[in-house]
Amino acid sequence: MRNSPFVIPHRVGAVAVLIFILGAISSVLINKSSFGIFVFFQTKPLNMGRVDSSSLSSPDKIITTNIKLTWDVDFTEKSIKGSAILDVKTLEDSVTHLVLDTRSLTIHSVTDFKTGQKLDFNLKEEVKPYGWPLEIKLPTSAQQKGSTAKISVEYATSPNASALAWMEPEQTSGRKHPYLYSQCQAIHARSIVPCQDTPAIKITYQADVTVPHKLTALMSATRLENQLSSRDGAKRIFKFHQTVPIPSYLFAIVVGALESRKIGPRTSIWSEADIVDIAAAEFEDTEKMLVAAESIAGPYNWDQYDLLVLPPSFPFGGMENPCLTFVTPTLLAGDKSLANVIAHEIAHSWTGNLVTNLNWNHFWLNEGHTVFLERKIIAKLNDEQTRHFHAIGGWKDLINSVKEYGEEHEFTKLIPFLEGSDPDDSFSSVPYEKGHTFLFYLETLVGGPEAMDGFLKHYIATFALKSIDTDQWKECFLDYFQKKVPSDAFDGVDWDTWFFKPGMPPVKPDYDTTLADACTELCELWDQASEDDLGGFSKTDIEDFSALQIKEFLGQLLQKDPLPISHILAMDNAYQLSASHNSEIKFKWLELQIKSEHEPVIQPALDFVNIQGRMKFVRPIYRELYAYDKASDKAVANFKEQEKYMHPITRSMVAKDLNLE
Repeated sequence: MRNSPFVIPHRVGAVAVLIFILGAISSVLINKSSFGIFVFFQTKPLNMGRVDSSSLSSPDKIITTNIKLTWDVDFTEKSIKGSAILDVKTLEDSVTHLVLDTRSLTIHSVTDFKTGQKLDFNLKEEVKPYGWPLEIKLPTSAQQKGSTAKISVEYATSPNASALAWMEPEQTSGRKHPYLYSQCQAIHARSIVPCQDTPAIKITYQADVTVPHKLTALMSATRLENQLSSRDGAKRIFKFHQTVPIPSYLFAIVVGALESRKIGPRTSIWSEADIVDIAAAEFEDTEKMLVAAESIAGPYNWDQYDLLVLPPSFPFGGMENPCLTFVTPTLLAGDKSLANVIAHEIAHSWTGNLVTNLNWNHFWLNEGHTVFLERKIIAKLNDEQTRHFHAIGGWKDLINSVKEYGEEHEFTKLIPFLEGSDPDDSFSSVPYEKGHTFLFYLETLVGGPEAMDGFLKHYIATFALKSIDTDQWKECFLDYFQKKVPSDAFDGVDWDTWFFKPGMPPVKPDYDTTLADACTELCELWDQASEDDLGGFSKTDIEDFSALQIKEFLGQLLQKDPLPISHILAMDNAYQLSASHNSEIKFKWLELQIKSEHEPVIQPALDFVNIQGRMKFVRPIYRELYAYDKASDKAVANFKEQEKYMHPITRSMVAKDLNLE
């Protein structure tokens, strides 16, 4: 096995002492505004004196409350050109400058929108990996506590903007029109708009987006009725507004030859024409999931819940952009077997979008709660056994992530130290599954699912529209249960170990294994089978399995020693796994063959990473091929040939995996 591509942050000597000292210091700054309360809270050593170490702005001194975007999408130059008018509010006296996050933006001018006066600005030197801070001299009238200003920035994005994927017509399903989509999480919004690119603050926004007249624009916002034609008829202007304050990472735009189908009172499916009807059938139960989520978490705040099925290069399973969830076409299995991902994105409407992590150190607050709520939605629609079965699979994903990073790696902590790191490097199943495990464990201490449901409603109502850290979450949790459980209920909880110790959690919950037992039994039969036993396996072995159980069976085999090639061939003959249309099953099946060094799998594995760009699949397959001597050079060569078709985030992360960066 080759060395892990991940880098452990360097923290020794005087820095460690400083961190220890800072761990005892916390500060709170609360600012009330017209649309909510911003809470800035520094915890332990995590931010080294800043609200968010991943942002170069200073939201403790001045905050953005609204942005008005005027964009012209230029497919020829692969650039978004236009302006951003930022409403800002000063929180301290004698604040002379506004600092915004940018990455590879060309800044043409900055003006005081109220007076038209040009403002001095300085695009300072790059601070890797965070970009170029844009320092703007504030008008004198906006430099004192409580004052406001409207700052207009004229700019253009780079063709290499890390948030944007520009696709040529031949890269789309229709092959007639170009396509553009964004992915701003974690810190890529700064590559499409100068902003305070931190989840510590939330803003409303409006946008006027001009696109070629045959294309449709959508955003993470409510679509307004008036879509205007330009004078020459060559372009159309789409108007949007988002009235619920959101963090910058939830900015989203897509432009393409899109069609829609209504599938529920609040939901439409959007995609290219050849996929839209298939997607509408696959996700027709979305309203049921929304209703189930509301019964647990409270009313849905965003009016519409639309789904956009993106081209295959989209790097994630889904992205919870408000009003318009982005999803990968790898979910289109034909039997709704992967639709549970929609439950995850729906859950984000409360945990992540409504209540948000203060910074990326506390990412588990977003993702751990969302996985927890997702599985509660699944239980509402199925049963508790199914919820537990999903959790068992998640535990295995957590084992794999910890193994990949290394048990002592910083990024295996529930609250990692991210100073100097790109948050993208820390994203794995750890915040999702370690966070879920922690919440599930706490559920067993407070009296079960119904008791935890009550807390979830209280938590969301308490912090709606706010950005918080783990200390605030913990205080809320303990206060809520103070008179509802015995006084010693949490005496055995080692909070610091859960939050700050790397590796696997200190407790593994006692999950119901009913649905997993059949998978384990079949796994053991294959693991112990001799050559003479192979003829005894047949399709009937898995005819009563759900798709998730087949995935679990393969996942368990991956924890065993590599299967002999004879077993690989016999398994495919019996179960026809190579013909599966379920991307999760196909992924595990490819991994199992690579582990067994079944040489004919090399090309199918490369084909799999070439036809879709979901990082959950692409990165492990590339890593595993790279570690396989007969496939290593082919993996690198394939990446170099295909990288121009990849999303920028995927391209960057795979390059690191292959030691090319």
